[in-house]
Amino acid sequence: MGAQVDPDITIEDLVRQNPDASSILRRFGIVCIECGEPVWGTLRQAAAERDIHDLSEVLAALQKAR
Repeated sequence: MGAQVDPDITIEDLVRQNPDASSILRRFGIVCIECGEPVWGTLRQAAAERDIHDLSEVLAALQKAR
């Protein structure tokens, strides 16, 4: 198993490292592609925009997929 997913990783880097990350994030309502344009920023920022402040479930799901 790889290193823990850092909540301050950019979405771009997260998806580059794990192409399945976008579908995992979508399960939590975090959409990283809108209107065909990528939406970048950090995982923490994207989650906060969806009122997700406890990232434990999101991080666990991403870590499991690594």
